[in-house]
Amino acid sequence: MFEFDASLSTAIDANRKMPSEAGAKRPKVDGPLSADLIDKIQRYWCAANYLCVGQIYLLDNPLLREPLQKQHIKPRLLGHWGTSAGQNFIYIHLNRLIRQTGANVLYISGPGHGGPTLNACAYLEGTYTDVHPEITQDIHGMRLLFRSFSTPGGIPSHCGPHTPNSMHEGGELGYSLVHAFGAAFDNKDLVVACIVGDGEAETCPLEGSWKSVDFLNPSRDGAVLPILHLNGYKISGPTVMARQSDEDLIALFKGRGYAPYFVQGDDPQIMHQLFAAALDRCYAEICAIQKNARAGGSADSPLGVSRPYWPMIILRSPKGWTCPKEVDGVPIEGTFRAHQVPLANVCEDPAHLKILEAWMQQYKPNELFDQNGRFVPELASLAPDEDRRMGANPCANGGRLMRALDLPDFAQYALSVPDPGAVVAEAPRRLGEYFRDVIKLNPRNFRLFCPDETNSNRLNAVFEATNRCTMEQTVSIDDHLAPDGRVMEVLSEHLCEGWLEGYLLTGRHGIWSSYEAFAQVVDSMVTQHAKWMEESLDYPWRRPLASLNVFLTSHAWRNDHNGFSHQAPGFVDNALQRRSEVVRVYYPPDSNCLLNVMDHCLRSRNYINVITCGKQPELQWLTFQEALTHCSQGASIWKFATNDGGSDPDIVLACAGDVPTTEACATSWLLQKHVPGIKVRVVNVVDLNSLMSPDDHPHGMDNISFDALFTSNVHVVFAFHGYRWLIHSMVHGRSNEARFHVRGFNDRGTTTTPFDMVVLNQMSRYHLAIDCLKHMPRLRSQASDAIDMFNRKLFEHHAYIREHFEDMPEIRNWHWTADFVQPDSPPPTAKEQPRGEVFSDA
Repeated sequence: MFEFDASLSTAIDANRKMPSEAGAKRPKVDGPLSADLIDKIQRYWCAANYLCVGQIYLLDNPLLREPLQKQHIKPRLLGHWGTSAGQNFIYIHLNRLIRQTGANVLYISGPGHGGPTLNACAYLEGTYTDVHPEITQDIHGMRLLFRSFSTPGGIPSHCGPHTPNSMHEGGELGYSLVHAFGAAFDNKDLVVACIVGDGEAETCPLEGSWKSVDFLNPSRDGAVLPILHLNGYKISGPTVMARQSDEDLIALFKGRGYAPYFVQGDDPQIMHQLFAAALDRCYAEICAIQKNARAGGSADSPLGVSRPYWPMIILRSPKGWTCPKEVDGVPIEGTFRAHQVPLANVCEDPAHLKILEAWMQQYKPNELFDQNGRFVPELASLAPDEDRRMGANPCANGGRLMRALDLPDFAQYALSVPDPGAVVAEAPRRLGEYFRDVIKLNPRNFRLFCPDETNSNRLNAVFEATNRCTMEQTVSIDDHLAPDGRVMEVLSEHLCEGWLEGYLLTGRHGIWSSYEAFAQVVDSMVTQHAKWMEESLDYPWRRPLASLNVFLTSHAWRNDHNGFSHQAPGFVDNALQRRSEVVRVYYPPDSNCLLNVMDHCLRSRNYINVITCGKQPELQWLTFQEALTHCSQGASIWKFATNDGGSDPDIVLACAGDVPTTEACATSWLLQKHVPGIKVRVVNVVDLNSLMSPDDHPHGMDNISFDALFTSNVHVVFAFHGYRWLIHSMVHGRSNEARFHVRGFNDRGTTTTPFDMVVLNQMSRYHLAIDCLKHMPRLRSQASDAIDMFNRKLFEHHAYIREHFEDMPEIRNWHWTADFVQPDSPPPTAKEQPRGEVFSDA
C-alpha cells in the first residue's frame, strides 16, 4: 500500500508558492538531474515549444532570421496552444527516462488538440521526417511543417495517422486511457504513458476508464502510467479536477487503485527536477510490481486482493505555459484565454505582432537550430535511438507487430441441417466453440471483449479454454474468474470497445460482443476509429491492422426478458455513414452462415465488420456448403423457398436478418399454399453492402447481377432487420427503385411475444403476404380472399396472446414443409442445447 511522499510534497508546496519573476529567489530542490542535464532538457523543451508556436502562426520566416512581419503570418490562425507546453514537457522527460533505463514507452496524447506537440516532438527526434521525407530537418523542412499545419491540403490540429508518434484519433476526448490499457494488455514489456487532459477527464468514457486497472495483470501485461495534466481550464471555463484539493484527489485515486504523485508549479528549473524525480519513482514502482508478480508474489493490499496500487502522476502547470502572461492588461498564461490562439489579432495589431515575436524569441531559436535550421547535435542526442524513439515505437504503428491468427477450420463447427428449417438452434452456440479454439490456438494475441454477457450471448463455450479476467478478490461461488482470463467482461460498452481498439491498434486481434441496442453507446468511438483507418489508407507506412469485429446479438426482434429499452437496431446506421473502404455489414441468417462470416472477418484487415445475429432459438436454413456458397456471393436466391422456375416471378421476397428471413420464408410458404399459381422468388442478403452500387462500395453488385436477383421490373417486398430507410438508400439508382417496398423495425417495441414484435412493426408474414398481393395485378381475383384471411389471422393473434401470453401454435410450431401442409406438431428442437439448460436472456 502506497504512502504519499512527504519530501516530494514539501517541494511541491515550495514550488506552488514560489515567485516566478526573473531574479526572484528560488527554493533549492534536490533531484536526479545534474545542472548540465537540466539545461539541455530546458533547451530541448524550448525547441519543442517554439515549433508548436510556429505551427500555429508562421507561414514563412521559420527561424525569425529577419524581423517578423505581417506577410510571415498565416491568414487564418488555427490550432490549440493551451496544452502544448505541458505535453512537450512530459514528452521530453519520457525521452530522458528511455535513454537512461532503456524502457519501452508508448506515448498517448489524451487532450483533444495535442497535434502540435506530437508533430514537434516527432520532428525533433527525426521520426516525422522518416515517414514524411519532404519535411526535412532543416530550415526548408521546418517551413513546410509550419505551412502544412491546419491549412488546406495539410495536417489537422489534433493527433492523427499522419503523426508517427500517435496511435489513435485524438480529435475527440475521452478515449486515451481506455486505449492505453488496451495497448498494455499482453504487451509485457510496454509502458504506456497516457496523458489525460483535465477537460478530457470530465468525459464519461475517461471517467469509466480508471477502473481498467482492475483488469491489468502485471505478470503478463505491460503497464499504464496515467499522467493527469491539470492546467486549469477548458475552452472558457475551469475544469473540475483542477479545482479539487490535493487531498481530495489523493483520496479519489487511492480508491480507484492508484498511488498519485504530484508535480506542480510554473518555474521550469524546479519543475524539471520534480518531474524527473516523480517519473523515476513511478517507473521504479512499475518495475517492482511487475518483478514481484512475475516471481509469483502478490501485492500488499488491505483487502487481500491481488491487484497492486499502480503509480500515476498529477501534473499541475499553467494553461498555455510560457506564453505571454498578459496582453493589453488582460491575463493570458494560466487562463482559458491561452486555450487556442493566445494572440489572435497579430495581423491587424502591430503591437500584438511585436509581442508574438518576443514570445518566440524568448525560446532563443538561433541557439537551438544551426545556420541551416538543423537541431543542434548536443540537444538532438537527448532523443532515444532507433525504435526506442516514441515516434518509431512499433506499437504506435501496430501493423508492424501484427501476426495473422492461427484459425481452426471453421467447417468442423458446422451445424447439421438435413433440410431447410428442419433444425432449431441458437446460432452463436457453435460460434462460441469456434472462439474457444481460437483462444487455445492464439493464447497471447486474441481476446474476447463482452459487457457481462458472454453466457447470455451463448458464447460460453469459451470458458472451456479461458476465464473472465479480474485482478480483484474472488470468492468460491464465482464462475470462471481468474487473473489470467482472456474474456474481458465489464458492464461498460465504452471500456469493452475501447480496450479492443487499443488492442487492435497495437497489433493484436479480438471480438467485441454486445447487446444490439447498447452498442450505440459507443457510436462516436467507432466513428473515430473508422476515421483513423480511413486516413491511415493515405499513408503507406501505416501497416494494416486487424479489423474491428463487432458481434451484435440479443437484438431488437428477440428480447424476451427485456423490452423497448433493448430494442434499437441503429448501430448499423451510424457505421454505414463511414467511408465504404472500411465498413462491412453482415446479417447471417443462421448458425452456418454466422461461422462463415466470422471466419472471414477475423482474417480481414482495416475494416469495421458489424455482424448481427440473434441468440434465441431460430430455424436453421443452410448446410455448411450451402452457407459457404451463399456468403461468398453476399446475396442469393434461396431455391428451396422459390417456385418461379427460373423465369420472372410475380413477386420477389427479399430478406436480411435472422428473424426477417424466417418471416420471408413463412410468407413464401403462405403465398404458395393459399394463392395457387403464384410465382415467388426469395432472395436472402447476408452482406448488406452487396445491395449498393459498385461505385459506392467495393462489395456492391453491378446492375446486371442486381437485376438477375431482383429482376428489373418486378415488385420487391423486403423484410429487413433494421430501419427501412437504409435499404431504400442502398437501392437508390437501381432500375425502377420505387418497386422496393421495405418492412423493418419501426420503433415499435415492448415486452411481448416473439411474433408480436414483428406484428407491431408490420413485418410479420401476414403483413408481408398482404403487401405482396397488393402488388400483383395478375392474381388480384385470387388475392382478395387470401388478404381477408391474413387480416383475420392478425386479429386472432392479437386476441390469443392477450389470453394465453404466448404465440399461436401455428406460429410457434411453423417450419418449412415442401408440401405446404400446416404442421400439427412442434418443429424439431436443437440438439445443441446442453441437458438441463433453459433458453433465457441474462
